[in-house]
Amino acid sequence: MRRTALDAYITRKAKIDMMLARLTALSDDYFNVAPDKATWADVGALGYYAELLKRITDSALKEGEHAS
Repeated sequence: MRRTALDAYITRKAKIDMMLARLTALSDDYFNVAPDKATWADVGALGYYAELLKRITDSALKEGEHAS
């Protein structure tokens, strides 16, 4: 069976949805860090995650350097 662009699009969207669900669950669990036990390394890790997510959201939402 020949794969269509729609099939590929739906497959990729499903992968993104799965990643977002996993990240949401991890965030709900404070990224596996008890808040009262957080270290500066944990703060740095969250900063790194936030930086990567900002690049994605800016691109997807046409904001930041991707604004028209």
